[in-house]
Amino acid sequence: MSDFSLWDILRNLLMALRWTAVLSLIAFVGGGIVGAALLLLRLRGGKAANRAVGLYVQLFQGTPLLMQLFLAYFGIALFGIDVSAWTAASVALTLYTSAFLTEIWRGCVASIPKGQWEASGSLALSFGEQMRHVILPQAVKIAIAPTVGFLVQVIKGTALASVIGFVELTKAGSMISNATFQPFVVFSCVALLYFVLCFPVSLYAKKLERKTHGRRA
Repeated sequence: MSDFSLWDILRNLLMALRWTAVLSLIAFVGGGIVGAALLLLRLRGGKAANRAVGLYVQLFQGTPLLMQLFLAYFGIALFGIDVSAWTAASVALTLYTSAFLTEIWRGCVASIPKGQWEASGSLALSFGEQMRHVILPQAVKIAIAPTVGFLVQVIKGTALASVIGFVELTKAGSMISNATFQPFVVFSCVALLYFVLCFPVSLYAKKLERKTHGRRA
């Protein structure tokens, strides 16, 4: 049994925590960019595009993230491309995040009263001008809270990247547990660090939600 102090365990977990944070940021930013593009395609691309985006959303929402990670890691390699755990985790989590964000944002846009579209249309505004000047400023206020709240799910979802060998917080916890034979201590520290990372985000989401409801009231 290796002689690991509590500080040794925490120090090594903190080093892994940064990769959890980086992977979460990549997935959230990348998913946001892809999700925004899909939202515009769904709003403007016609029935075929709407169905295609709808199928994309159903595919990624209706299948386990664990399976998506496996497919990204082993599936891309079938094309002769050397895929690292970093790349596979980033791709899978970005696509997974984009599917949820585009649906969250679609709901926010759909919540804008139809009269706003009609009023802006009567001013001879183009679709882009309607979105930029009328619809999006209102939809963004509604979308902020659920978007920030979903970030918590993304952070927790990064734990599944451990199954393809990506050394983030959960994988590091498993490795340290095997070395120290102290699984309760190690995974208690892992849970605490996830809480420290997610709790401020949850509080911020609730704060934004209260502000949004207050303004709408």
